[in-house]
Amino acid sequence: MSFLSYLKDKRYFIGMYAGTMLFISMIMLVSVKGQAALNNIAYTNAGCFLFAAFYIIFGYFYRKSFYKELSEFLGKSQHQDWAIAAMPEPQTNEQELYLQLLTQLSKDQANETHLLQSEIRNHQEFILSWIHEVKLPIAASRLIMENRAGKTAEYLVDKLEDELSKIDSYVEQALYYSRIDSFSRDYFISELSLNLLVKESIKKVAKLFIAKRIRPDMESLTLVVNSDSKWLSYIIGQIVSNALTYTNNGGSIAFRSEESDSEKRLIIQDTGIGIDAADLGRVFDKGFTGVNGRTHSRSTGMGLYLAKQMALKLGHDLSITSVVGEGTTVTIHFMKMQHYNDLR
Repeated sequence: MSFLSYLKDKRYFIGMYAGTMLFISMIMLVSVKGQAALNNIAYTNAGCFLFAAFYIIFGYFYRKSFYKELSEFLGKSQHQDWAIAAMPEPQTNEQELYLQLLTQLSKDQANETHLLQSEIRNHQEFILSWIHEVKLPIAASRLIMENRAGKTAEYLVDKLEDELSKIDSYVEQALYYSRIDSFSRDYFISELSLNLLVKESIKKVAKLFIAKRIRPDMESLTLVVNSDSKWLSYIIGQIVSNALTYTNNGGSIAFRSEESDSEKRLIIQDTGIGIDAADLGRVFDKGFTGVNGRTHSRSTGMGLYLAKQMALKLGHDLSITSVVGEGTTVTIHFMKMQHYNDLR
């Protein structure tokens, strides 16, 4: 900090000092006549000038030490938290307030950076997991083609369709995952029949229902709900896919709807292996696979997470109950239409 810069900062004080001394000099000039008035004015101005000059010079060297230490931090690539903590002690209340402001801004930026880095890591982990998952049906398709000798065309087509269906499911999951943040620009609420939506979801995996001899029960689906058809279909599809994965051959998956004063509910209940009580509270967490995901099938742990996030953004909710060895029940909660004004 140069002396001229310091004087520029003190320009209002210097202006006030000059105006005050001019006023005092004028008063003295009209109050005292002759040479005595000039002498008094000269002595007064000289004395006040010395005091003012001493104040400015002393203040300059006092402030210079602070600004010298502060300037050492400029242009250096230091850790932000360390730099804030190592800044010189404030000399005035103004500097104290600025330091508090910088500290708060530093904390806010650190929190935002941490959240961003966490989100980037999560995206990277999902992409890596997704790549490994999608490579499996691709590799399986190659093996089917390499070992096609002696197989009928109908058999090969059927097997390749199964693998293509898996690839399509993984691609769809990645697509919805990438669009979850821009959800608000891509949904349209309308009246939807739960019976039709569930039937469409079952049709997409009909071969697996048949292969595992699992009977879908849809006799109690009578309600109409307000939602977005595309996103709700994906939510139901994820739940049905999970139910099929963890339900043994010959089991059943039941669909029923209920209604109360405040909401409508779609209940999907399977007779599968169930979920361990220790995992039940975390099944909607991003990337969580649990015991079942590690022992019964490879899983990205993203299906129920995406379903939960989409449901919340639509103004719905998901809940889950389960008993190991007996089955799992997933409920989609739909608020009544009069509550949609609160949807953000």
